[in-house]
Amino acid sequence: MPLHRSLAIALGMFAVAPLAQAWGPLGHRVVAELAQRHLSPAAEAEVERLLAPEHTARLADVANWADQIQDDPAQDALWQQTRSQHYVNFRGGSGCDYMPPRDCRDDRCVVAALQHYTRVLGDRGQSDAARREALKFVVHFAGDIHQPLHAGYRDDKGGNTFQVQVAGKGSNLHKVWDSGMLNTRGLDWQAYARQLDAAAPVGLPAPITPLDDPYAQWAEESCRITAEAGFYPDGHKIDPAYVQSELPLAELRLRQAGRRLAELLNLALPPSGAMHTNAE
Repeated sequence: MPLHRSLAIALGMFAVAPLAQAWGPLGHRVVAELAQRHLSPAAEAEVERLLAPEHTARLADVANWADQIQDDPAQDALWQQTRSQHYVNFRGGSGCDYMPPRDCRDDRCVVAALQHYTRVLGDRGQSDAARREALKFVVHFAGDIHQPLHAGYRDDKGGNTFQVQVAGKGSNLHKVWDSGMLNTRGLDWQAYARQLDAAAPVGLPAPITPLDDPYAQWAEESCRITAEAGFYPDGHKIDPAYVQSELPLAELRLRQAGRRLAELLNLALPPSGAMHTNAE
């Protein structure tokens, strides 16, 4: 089947399917699996140890937990506390320069969330329960911050209010980037991660001066992608040409997120000569 035709069919399918927030379950698991494949032995062992009480050992199994808690009444307080930490909203009129007092008031954004939870994860004085929760947030937020519209503009709520037509159906640009384009590949998360990991090692953008915070840089990168010509489609229409143009960029961000998450965890979970005895 010609690529144009197959994309058109896939677009029609995702136009009527429910689309999750963030990268969606598929994208978050892909990022987590890409990171898993590049963990150091020490980091991998500590991840397994921390996750063992939940009867799992892989990052992909907890990659969507930070979204899933919104549907768990027992976790409602935690969801209300952390829901604004999945994104950062820049002010479109002033570009993509990150200014914490303006863009992350009271540390309620994904940049500050990654700073906080990475510190907790790397603090051996914290309980295993606290570090396990931090691990799950770090895995998820590292994915979120690389989704361009999770660092988009306040005036359209990160593309949520930018309405688009997809195969004759109404949607919004945020949903298209969350899951819609990724779903056109027709791959499950394991196959998708294998395919992306088989490519040449992904390059990372040069440091953005004068930033000295890697998480702020990741957010600014995402924001600047949304400002590129063509990102917001002409005529508010998502067609196969848009997907062919933008899907490689979405996949690049998945790969960059996976590499950076692995590096982050390898630094936060170095070898340790002492056994952990922290209580649950």
